[in-house]
Amino acid sequence: MPVHRSGTARRGPIAAAGILLSSLALVLGFTGTSGAADTPPRGSASLGMGVAAHDGVGGPPRGTRAVQTEGVDTSSHNGNVAWSTLWNSGVKWAYVKATEGTYYTNPYFAQQYNGSYNVGMIRGSYHFATPDTASGAAQANYFVDHGGGWSRDGRTLPGALDIEWNPYGAACYGKSASGMVSWIRDFLNQYRARTGRDAVIYTATSWWTQCTGNSAAFGDTSPLWIARYNTDPGTLPAGWDYQTMWQYTSSGPTVGDHSRFNGAYDRLQALANG
Repeated sequence: MPVHRSGTARRGPIAAAGILLSSLALVLGFTGTSGAADTPPRGSASLGMGVAAHDGVGGPPRGTRAVQTEGVDTSSHNGNVAWSTLWNSGVKWAYVKATEGTYYTNPYFAQQYNGSYNVGMIRGSYHFATPDTASGAAQANYFVDHGGGWSRDGRTLPGALDIEWNPYGAACYGKSASGMVSWIRDFLNQYRARTGRDAVIYTATSWWTQCTGNSAAFGDTSPLWIARYNTDPGTLPAGWDYQTMWQYTSSGPTVGDHSRFNGAYDRLQALANG
């Protein structure tokens, strides 16, 4: 039986190669268990986290004659939000992350969801989709059961499905375009069955084109919340002639993520009322 002694051991070529590869992995930022060291932990995804990296950032929004209503979105990254500050700055609506997959709930959800409501905002909740971890129907149920419901109180927006680049792996979650469309339909159908409302779809045109084949399947039912950090919303995904909301920056005041509802406050109320 070999005896292990302290001190410097003589290493053969295979061991030396292993050390070299390990050193290279550290230099390049890889680990042996979870892939890239910069892969975020499950549950940490938030609305629009892949937009700047994939689509870039342009100038501020151009002026428009159309009335727009300012909104924000929040997640656990924002902690306890200063809702009064946002309200006094002109923000009138908010979406709060409720869930991700079937494994995560936002620990700051109550402060953010109730806090926005208490200062007078119209608010809703969103679900970060992970189509590689559970079915669309299962995730819709998890969302509704953990803050994603809807009530006709004039102050609650329909839930939003955040479907965008996978921060934990392959951009399209390992699904074909037809498979992704089927997953989204599964989620939306179940959400409607549970709440009576069509969920909002949040996405970016480039992701939608890549991962759904630019499907036009949902334009007649789901309001579109487009993500583009540039001077205008740009080309929209197939099926939608206009966006209902536009997330135009991730570096706005107080919380970072700011959006514009495409209409006056009374139209926002109409969306809340269904």
